[in-house]
Amino acid sequence: MMSTSKQKLEVPDDLTSPQAKLVYVTLLVAGETTVTELQRLLGLSKLTILPILSSLVSKGYARRTEGGYACQ
Repeated sequence: MMSTSKQKLEVPDDLTSPQAKLVYVTLLVAGETTVTELQRLLGLSKLTILPILSSLVSKGYARRTEGGYACQ
C-alpha cells in the first residue's frame, strides 16, 4: 500500500534562482520558521535570505507571521 503522507514538492516556475528555490522548499517542509533558523538550516547569510523572503511574500508564495515566515 502506498503512503499518502508523502507530498510532492513543487517549486513555482517563476522562482529561477537556486537560492530562492531552496528557501521556498525549506519553508514548505519546515512550516513557520524564522530568518535565523533559515540561516542556520541553509548556511546562507541574512543579507541573502531577506530579499528572497521579501520576493516570496510579494509573489504570494510566503507570508510574514508573528514568529517569522511561512508558505501560503
